[in-house]
Amino acid sequence: MNVIKLMSIALVSVVIAACSSQPDYRAAEGSGYGYNATQLTDTQYRVTFKARGSDADKAMDYALLRAAEVTLQNGYDWFVVTHRETLIDNERIEPSSTLRYADSRDVVTRCGLVSCTTTSYPRSTFSAGVHIGGDRSQDIKSILEIKLGKGVRPDTDASFDALEVRQHLSPKED
Repeated sequence: MNVIKLMSIALVSVVIAACSSQPDYRAAEGSGYGYNATQLTDTQYRVTFKARGSDADKAMDYALLRAAEVTLQNGYDWFVVTHRETLIDNERIEPSSTLRYADSRDVVTRCGLVSCTTTSYPRSTFSAGVHIGGDRSQDIKSILEIKLGKGVRPDTDASFDALEVRQHLSPKED
């Protein structure tokens, strides 16, 4: 009976080690988790990254990383994101935002040796937040369509220097 328990424990340990050693950033195969790139034209690609979990930002970062690698592998310097979307469990996700404006009062009490005085000051606050949502059991897929370029990079928020993206988003070795 002890031999069976030991063999079971050993088998479970091997399976757990195999699962935990699989890197997050990898080419998609089998289950489709990981990155993929499809060439659309000479200078246009569709890049996807599919993950399991709740971190949509990480999936987008890995899609951007793969876009940078595709750019550099093809001899280009920069890329422009022409289309971007995120799917969670195959539903397109639009970030929901909350905007709030609130009036309140700050109350300050100052005490001296003999007495205290209380003063009330009006205060207005504005807050904004974005929630994407998600839980550990969801498939997240980030999809980018990019156009590659050389030389002077366009001055837009949608253009990225491929070397800088690769440097900043590459997984760090432990």
